[in-house]
Amino acid sequence: MTPVPRKRFGQHFLTDRAVLERIVAAIDPLPGQNLVEIGPGAGALTRLLRARGVPLQAVEIDRDLCVQLRQEFAGDGFRLHEGDVLKLDLSLLGPAPRMVGNLPYNISTPILFRIWEDVRDVTDCHFMLQEEVVNRMAAKANEPDYGRLSVMLQARFAVEKLFVVPASAFRPPPKVTSSIVRMLPLPPAAVTIDNSVVFADLVRHAFTQRRKMLRNALKDQVTEHDWSETGIDPSARPENLSVSDFARLANRVASRQGETSMKP
Repeated sequence: MTPVPRKRFGQHFLTDRAVLERIVAAIDPLPGQNLVEIGPGAGALTRLLRARGVPLQAVEIDRDLCVQLRQEFAGDGFRLHEGDVLKLDLSLLGPAPRMVGNLPYNISTPILFRIWEDVRDVTDCHFMLQEEVVNRMAAKANEPDYGRLSVMLQARFAVEKLFVVPASAFRPPPKVTSSIVRMLPLPPAAVTIDNSVVFADLVRHAFTQRRKMLRNALKDQVTEHDWSETGIDPSARPENLSVSDFARLANRVASRQGETSMKP
């Protein structure tokens, strides 16, 4: 029985066999890897991944779909986590997960930030997302799509847009075009972030007022001495700073705050 997509879960089931096979080829799962699928839905991608003979964990919130997934894939090598991925203890997924999936478009950004915060040893991620979200994820400084999502993800991942998936590949067809994105963790030394809370707060404040000069957008976080110490132009706008610039500025702020807290 083919499940009926539910609007409240943002479900659009991928049904195009050629697209599914292209996704599996991009993932290239190998024995011994810890593969985790977020939102398996009706199991179209799950079937092809299991056909590779690789152990698979899945996270699904829809109870009815969970019943069908257990019936079809029950046995060695398959484990289902029933519930909201945003509330799941991601440490339960085990070490070095390779995360894949057609992310629900209505909560895709919160999922990405959850992975940024909680999964420290992820091997890689291959996700299907709304194309405009992927464009923002992969954008570079001074490009129109560059923003908070770009900076946050690129501080920890190399982000690559792989290919576009048309709306006709889904049931029901969404009103947007989709894309497959690959996220590979950067080496620890690529972007040094001394305090991830300060970094995230700084980036968020900067792009909340992205049309303002940084001096004004970050007036409550960054002092004139901070600007001088980092050599970053306070008259620039958020989209003009590279990921490394944001990290350098955040590290300076974190260092100053640490010095202040140590004073008697």
